[in-house]
Amino acid sequence: MRRHGTLIAGWAFALVLIAAFSSLGAWQLRRGAEKQAVLDASARVLAQRSAVPLAAAQDARLSSAYTWAAGPGRFAPAPPVLLDNQQRNGRVGIRVFRVFLPDSGGELLVDLGWLALPGDRTVPAAALAGAPVGQVQVRGLLAPPPSPGLALGEPMSKRAVGSGEAWLATRIDRAAVDGQLGDPQRPLAPRVLRLDPAVPGGFERDLVLLANTLPPEKHRGYAVQWFGLAIAAFVTALILTFRRKRR
Repeated sequence: MRRHGTLIAGWAFALVLIAAFSSLGAWQLRRGAEKQAVLDASARVLAQRSAVPLAAAQDARLSSAYTWAAGPGRFAPAPPVLLDNQQRNGRVGIRVFRVFLPDSGGELLVDLGWLALPGDRTVPAAALAGAPVGQVQVRGLLAPPPSPGLALGEPMSKRAVGSGEAWLATRIDRAAVDGQLGDPQRPLAPRVLRLDPAVPGGFERDLVLLANTLPPEKHRGYAVQWFGLAIAAFVTALILTFRRKRR
């Protein structure tokens, strides 16, 4: 009877492990599929580059979509928003965002590109520049803001940079940006404009998505590992069961 109870307990533990490993594997597969869908959707848009007006950024129904857009306007005199902990080619830096005021439609955050941080993490004064003054024509990829990850603490804090100020952000929080930099009469768009690298001004930039997160193939690789652990747990339980019976 005692052996029978031990056997049941052992299989119960094995089944819990198998279920947990299988669940993690399935989650990794879903994340990989979601990211692959993002890459496929953006690739189609970048292949065509058929521009729509910037006002399309305001459509909340398209907040997760990718659209090529262009239009005139001017950059607001508000301080830039500096998204921290952004990697590029193995280096750590910030991505610089500025509020843009299209001639038609609400306000829009424009991603001006990436700027390296020195070892002491002092924000360079160049972060205050990069946005042209006066009436300009912009174009680029309308995309959802960068993934916030774990949303812990305040999303933005003001920093002195050179002879001016900037907002250092741990994530792009639309409500926080709107509250600090927005115009109540012109609501901030749910999407940001990833500025075309061919447009003058700004900093190092490209239109590569998922630069600071795992690519789909990594998720698929992790899924294989989790499913492998589930199979290993099942095989181990079988081996221990047969050994116990032989004894």
